[in-house]
Amino acid sequence: MQLDIISDTVCPWCYIGKKRLEKAQIERPTIDFNINWRPFQLDPTIPAEGVDRQAYLNRKFGAERAKSAGNAIREAGEMEGISFAFDKIKRSPNTLDSHRLIKWAGSAGVQNKVVDQLFERYFENGENIGEHSVLLEAAKDAGMDVDIVRDLLASDSDLKQTELEDHQAREMGISGVPCFLFEGKFAIVGAQEVSSLTRYIDKVEAKILQQAAD
Repeated sequence: MQLDIISDTVCPWCYIGKKRLEKAQIERPTIDFNINWRPFQLDPTIPAEGVDRQAYLNRKFGAERAKSAGNAIREAGEMEGISFAFDKIKRSPNTLDSHRLIKWAGSAGVQNKVVDQLFERYFENGENIGEHSVLLEAAKDAGMDVDIVRDLLASDSDLKQTELEDHQAREMGISGVPCFLFEGKFAIVGAQEVSSLTRYIDKVEAKILQQAAD
């Protein structure tokens, strides 16, 4: 079953959604999922060097709303084994380069490992995933060739393609992430509960079987 996951590397609900999807996959062991992570920038206007995170959140949501949202995310994360450490995060990065790394990781067959690395480094360790040094460490720990990744990051490789895929997601009407796109046409948006994901997976599987029988 083809599953494209449209997400951003600084989206906490995308991290939660990934954990819930993994539980849903365990509950459907007979289904072979072909997962591809696709880019979406929640805020492409953030400069390459990033911005102060607290000031950014206060400006975007207001201090009180940002605090209450953080508490809700932290509680949801705990249920999925995620230790969100928002106090460690000092910068809100531009995520374009992290999405380029995920794209290259797909070619190297370690895309899921790199996504895990990025989420964990940003949300649990407070590392700045807009910095090339952090991206290189993530690539290394996922088993990628660091020298190749270093050269790619220093170039414009896949820059336009990544921006295009982000733009295409918006043209599809996607305004929030995560978005789980099954078979290129069945979409479910948000960090759905495991039961909701399994029900949706079953519906898609039934449609695939029906189409094969017609």
